Amino acid sequence: MSLSQKLQERRLSAVPRGVATAFPVFAGHAQGAELWDVDGKRYIDFAGGIGVLNTGHRHPVVLEAVRRQLDAYIHTAFQVFAYEPYVALCERLNSLAPFTGEAKTILFSTGAECVENAVKLARAATRRTAVIAFSGAFHGRTALTMGLTGKVAPYKQGFGLSPPGIYHLPFPTDRGSSVEQVLDALELLFRADVAPADVAAIIIEPVQGEGGFRAAPVELLRGLRRICDQHGIVFIADEVQSGFARTGRMFAIQHSAVEPDLITVAKSLAAGLPLSGVIGRAKLMDAVEPGGLGGTYAGNPVACAAALAVLDVIEQEHLVERASVLGERATARLLKFQSRLSPPLITAVRGPGAMVAFDVVTKDGEPNPTAAKQITATALNEGLVLLTCGVYGNAIRLLFPLVIPDELFGEALDVLERVMLPVAPG
Repeated sequence: MSLSQKLQERRLSAVPRGVATAFPVFAGHAQGAELWDVDGKRYIDFAGGIGVLNTGHRHPVVLEAVRRQLDAYIHTAFQVFAYEPYVALCERLNSLAPFTGEAKTILFSTGAECVENAVKLARAATRRTAVIAFSGAFHGRTALTMGLTGKVAPYKQGFGLSPPGIYHLPFPTDRGSSVEQVLDALELLFRADVAPADVAAIIIEPVQGEGGFRAAPVELLRGLRRICDQHGIVFIADEVQSGFARTGRMFAIQHSAVEPDLITVAKSLAAGLPLSGVIGRAKLMDAVEPGGLGGTYAGNPVACAAALAVLDVIEQEHLVERASVLGERATARLLKFQSRLSPPLITAVRGPGAMVAFDVVTKDGEPNPTAAKQITATALNEGLVLLTCGVYGNAIRLLFPLVIPDELFGEALDVLERVMLPVAPG
């Protein structure tokens, strides 16, 4: 029995089944874009801890920053003894804010936590309670963020009704509604279910993550911005997965030139250390009285030091530009593979930047989640880590570190193409 198998037996005995693990493999060590399991098998990591490792595993600049901070202090709680790394990181994030005017930032620990606090800020600023989100969205697993999430299984199943005051609109996709229909649905929502004067915020992922790497059309983002301005509603861009150079811009919302009021960030912010934040217009950010926001571990100094190093790496290694180059290379390879198959196995190859995904379909063009899972399982055996996503579970997403060397990237694409051939239709 392998060490991974022994650990899997211990896991099943000690850990509840509610937390799922994609593969029965246990990490041993990692570096850059590569992982080795406890049995010594090597993998190319195209999952990145679910979009956390844009700067890769154990980047030396990040490690050095963490070591320096560990030698100083690990924790004080910012609400007790403040510390410079927190302030410095907020200053850096404010300078990157994708909107005009003065910005302020507050730090937390997880993506769900920053989304919840963005809603709190919107409610405090507007004195309203309702929030509008989108089908297919993923905003977290806490009680509030689970309600905002637009997918029932597995995130809402068995947990009862969502908190009141949450409404969902359809997200425009190639299988669903048009932008015009979505905006019409919003107007109908205002007439049938909730008055705009009662809506605190509209929250949207500029590129849906768990929903299948679907980019929100620019026309939709512009329409939502106009409606938010018209009715005094706070516009929240959830960039937890799409931020920090992944899409070929620092934040995905920048592709549209639409300015949000609040932006939630996490995942690749701190290269794997738990850290998240809300960047927002200063007036909104100051709407809450002292003590109304925070958390014991929120903005941990070690995580802040890592995040400052991550921002340095993104700038110094030109990872925004690198994301576009890698994304174009992956997309071109996938489209070439698609063109060789009749009928196609994969459709809807899409970006933006290095936030690349494609759909796995049957010979009739219907979603094929079984084949998608087969591809990820075969890829794992071949040493490539892939994840599925999407409302139908048939999308495969590529979340490779942006620091991956060209040769290793080519090797991974070769594996991907090879493992897709056996499940090609026909």
